Amino acid sequence: MPYKFRIIEEEISRKLTASGGMLIRGPKSCGKTETAKQFARSILQVDQDEQVPFIMATDPKRLLLGDTPRLIDEWQEQPKLWNYIRHEIDNRKRKSQFILTGSANPVEDVKLHSGAGRFTTVSMRTMSWQEMGYSSGQASLKDLLNGTKPDVLDTGIDLDLIIDRMLKGGWPSLIESSTKNAVLLNRAYIELLAEVDMSRVSNIKRDPVKVRQVLKSLARNTATLVENTTIAKDIKEVDNQEISRPTVIDYLDALEKLMILDDQPAFNTHIRSSASLRKSAKRHFCDVSLPVAILELTKESLLKDLKYTGFLFESLVTHDLKVYAAANDAGVSHYRDSSGLEIDAIVKQYGGNYAAFEIKLGVGMIEEAAANLIKFSNILDGSKTKKPSSLNIIIGTGMSYTRADGINVISIGSLGK
Repeated sequence: MPYKFRIIEEEISRKLTASGGMLIRGPKSCGKTETAKQFARSILQVDQDEQVPFIMATDPKRLLLGDTPRLIDEWQEQPKLWNYIRHEIDNRKRKSQFILTGSANPVEDVKLHSGAGRFTTVSMRTMSWQEMGYSSGQASLKDLLNGTKPDVLDTGIDLDLIIDRMLKGGWPSLIESSTKNAVLLNRAYIELLAEVDMSRVSNIKRDPVKVRQVLKSLARNTATLVENTTIAKDIKEVDNQEISRPTVIDYLDALEKLMILDDQPAFNTHIRSSASLRKSAKRHFCDVSLPVAILELTKESLLKDLKYTGFLFESLVTHDLKVYAAANDAGVSHYRDSSGLEIDAIVKQYGGNYAAFEIKLGVGMIEEAAANLIKFSNILDGSKTKKPSSLNIIIGTGMSYTRADGINVISIGSLGK
């Protein structure tokens, strides 16, 4: 299958020229290696080259020799490489020397003792709808952040098609697979995660049965503010199994190291209200296909439970907003206060503009979403914070247009960077 352009390439190019080394992080199979190859002039595949352990024991610096940028793929399989690389960057005093890719975060002491002034970092996700060719990208996040009204002509998307694409997910290797085959491979991904990856990530044996229980609870509560204690209670109520809070925390930490989770932090702002802001992050998986695979859901079951499908759609759109936000030097958070007002996504540029988004699977909830956005805009304290550049509703089924009150209604099939 030919390589497809990834939006993150622009960020990689920009950051690679600013530092001696670059770390590309992301979940397994999201496409890190293939994208890194577009920039590399030599490659060391640490997890595949059988000579690597022997050379590490005798002359590790030989592994760093080669045309630059040199790609060190799955570097975390030999964590000591990190220090050799950072010293080599210091010695060479040149930019664009090394690209490191890995499907697990570096351990804390590596992060603390290493990267300042030497490494830049990018976080890679699975493919967005625009990257896969599902979205025209005509309603660009860049324009929405600038307050420009989108000029889009689309016809909306069928619900069956949206669900099919949720089942497949954004994995580059599955773009041309049938939905049936993609579902089988996604379930195999979860099995490998439970049986192997969760124990290997920190060299700590973890119970695959308990891993699956935690994953199922997270999947049932995707796109919500579920707390760790709630996960333990949920497992007891639904699976009739006891699991301690420390075990839940340990397993969540391991999932975060593997970048299986991609939580959405809370938005902090000034409001003219007695309500207090909630600070908990929303729970999301790195790809919408994973909770579907964990719970062994089908198209038929998702069509019968549109409330849960709506949560999955929110997770899907949040994922895509994160991809597009990174291309605009922005981050994605959510808003919720003690009055119950909730805004699904806030995309804010660092030191710049921001836009607010409600995310709804169908057109029947547009009025409620619009009321939330208007209320949110009205309670902001204008003396301390600027108003959002745009108010927007991302929908699944339905056409894109701008309402009389100025709120943009945007089909996911038109949303882009």
